[in-house]
This record gives sequence, structure tokens and C-alpha cells, in this order.
Amino acid sequence: MLPSILVGTDWLAEHLDTPHLRIVDIRGHVIPASEPLPHYFNHHADYLVSHIPGAVFVDWVHAITDPADPRHAKIAPPERFAAAMRAAGIDDQTHVIAYDDAKGMFAARLWWALNYYGHTQVAVLNGGWEKWTAEQRPVSVEVPTVSAGDFTVRRSAEIFRSADLIASRLGTNQQLIDVRSLDEYEGRSSRAPRKGHIPTAVNLPRTDLTQDDATMPPPNVLRERFKAAGVDETSTDVVFYCNGGVSASYGLLAYHAAGYSGGSVYDGSWKDWGNDLTKPIE
Repeated sequence: MLPSILVGTDWLAEHLDTPHLRIVDIRGHVIPASEPLPHYFNHHADYLVSHIPGAVFVDWVHAITDPADPRHAKIAPPERFAAAMRAAGIDDQTHVIAYDDAKGMFAARLWWALNYYGHTQVAVLNGGWEKWTAEQRPVSVEVPTVSAGDFTVRRSAEIFRSADLIASRLGTNQQLIDVRSLDEYEGRSSRAPRKGHIPTAVNLPRTDLTQDDATMPPPNVLRERFKAAGVDETSTDVVFYCNGGVSASYGLLAYHAAGYSGGSVYDGSWKDWGNDLTKPIE
């Protein structure tokens, strides 16, 4: 069993050879919306230069997204996602540790995606590649050969939200948390034709849920930041959104790390809502 949804570098260093443990390198980056397309990049080339020993690479841009989505933001459909996990050697008994070089953003997306498809034995390396290398932990150039895993999809609808479901719950106790930048929330910039935010949403930028060393703040600090942002701790319907669901996944991870339960991710997020003229904005 994994100790928690966040594991430290000390723990991972001691468990590199643990049976049924699969380390996943999911490094990448996103460039500003003002730049020409494409905006999303994987760091496969960096993986080939060096990675945590035993880690396999998963491409967050292509392997776990839906190629039919015109805005390239939504999670891959079940069979496509399952195929990516099988190719990575992940089966129903595998304990997955995900890491990236983006303060947990892409690792959190894999954490959410695996949970959405019913695989709960997954954690994020707290501090990721940044902390691992800063501590001069061992690295490798060897690309491991893995046997295809027998990954079974068991969709968990409670952590997924669609635009229509969110719209139908406006005016209820639904708590929307926008983890985009303040400029995006207030409508000064946008990755969609329309600018602004979903009505009733509060703003808590993902950057406020990170620390300089790429780790997540401790639980008490996270709770203070959620409270300061105006998050209703009594809500039983907390929904995170961003531009495409990636930073929102990190928001949900932080919410759980703070000690809260429940919560969901609006997959597609502002790229979906901001392109739909039937949906209200503020």
C-alpha cells in the first residue's frame, strides 16, 4: 500500500525495487496562450537523457488525451487510456508513483485520470524531478523493458464533471474553484474566445498551492489558503476547473492533501465553457 497520495523522495529512494511499483515520468510544459500553437509539450527527450531509475515515460500531451477533442483538453476515452496504461506496464495490482518537472501539475493529472478510471493505488512524488535532482538522488539513462499490464477500466463518475452538469447546479451549494491565474479569472486573458469565469467560482491559482522547492505546502497551510480564497468547506459538491483540466487535477490533489474528501474536476474546463456560447460567464 502507498503511504498517502503524496510520497517523499526519501520514501521513493527506499522503495525503488519494490515489487508491483511502477514509477511514471510524465514531464512536460505549457506555454502562454499569447504564443503561437502548439501550447502543450512533453519532455520525452529529457527522459531519454536521465530519469529516476526504473521509470517509464507517459506522454501527457497525446497518450492520455482525446484526439477527437478539437481543443485537445479532455481525458482520453476508456480504451485509449487503458492502452496507454497497459503499455506502461500498469495493471490492476500496480502501485503507481507519478512525477514531473512542473511542480506536480502533470503528475496530478495522471493521479486524477487513474482515479477516474478506477485505479486508486497512485501517488504523486512530492517535489518531483526538481527535488529528486536537487538532492542528487540516483538517475538512469536505461529505458526499462516492461510487460504489458492488464489494466481494467472502472469509471468513477463522482470525480468527473461536465459543463452541462455544472450548469444545471448553478445556484445550489456547488462550490466552483478556478485555479487559473487572476488575469484569466478576471477576464484580462483567456485560452478561449470568451473571457471571465464561471458564475459563483472563486479564484485560487494553482501557483498558490505550490512552494519554491516544487513541493506542496503542508496540510494546515493548504487549508488556510482554501479558506482565504473563500472556499466553502461545508460544500459537498466542490469542483475544480482551469483551462483544460490539468491544473484543476492539481487543485483536487491539494484539496485531498489538505485533509478534505470528495471533490471533482471539470474536464475540458475553460476551453470547453469559454467556447460554448450557451453557458453564462462573469
